[in-house]
Amino acid sequence: MLPGLRIQPAPALAPTHLVEAFRDVVTPHISDSIGRHIGARGLKRYNQTGKLVGTALTVKTRPGDNLFIYKAMTLIQPGHVLVIDAQGDTRNAVIGELIKLYAQKRGCVGFVVNGAIRDVASFDSTPCYALDVIHCGPYKSGPGEINVPVSIGGMLVNPGDIVVGDEDGVVAFAQEHAEELLAAARTHAAHEERIKVEIATGNPQQSWLDAVLEKHGLTV
Repeated sequence: MLPGLRIQPAPALAPTHLVEAFRDVVTPHISDSIGRHIGARGLKRYNQTGKLVGTALTVKTRPGDNLFIYKAMTLIQPGHVLVIDAQGDTRNAVIGELIKLYAQKRGCVGFVVNGAIRDVASFDSTPCYALDVIHCGPYKSGPGEINVPVSIGGMLVNPGDIVVGDEDGVVAFAQEHAEELLAAARTHAAHEERIKVEIATGNPQQSWLDAVLEKHGLTV
């Protein structure tokens, strides 16, 4: 089938041990470990509590239309994150409370939307990232695509990618890189903990600070 109107099978879920492991990893440490340029930009976090970790089930839809989101919901398995590329349009919300409730019943653990949502209060404790909020509802005429690569705030998300979201934003990466990335993020976290200990000494002479300044010839 030609691009523009495709429905692919639901991606395999990430292993449970990896999903659980990334619950303790903050997005800045993931971002710092993958070059500091991979991750969604411009999205707002609409939940007040909760960490997002799950497997991407992707949807690409015509701006302001959610017909293929309806179809995608029938493919959700427990642990999927509904990742929706509404092409950055914020004139019509593509999901709201009813979609949230139904998707959750099927096991959806969160939403990432390159577009707008509505019924924002209903997402207070449900992980949700979107560009904006608008009262205007969607149309249902299509077309769209399901489980194809999508662009979310400048970040490419493939079906089956692991998605992690917290107070600082959202990142996604292939399952094949998860173990290596987990180790790198943990190493980075340990490095920052050592810096915190040094800062706590109150010593104005800090090795981590001096190292950066020396590298750029800015020491006295």
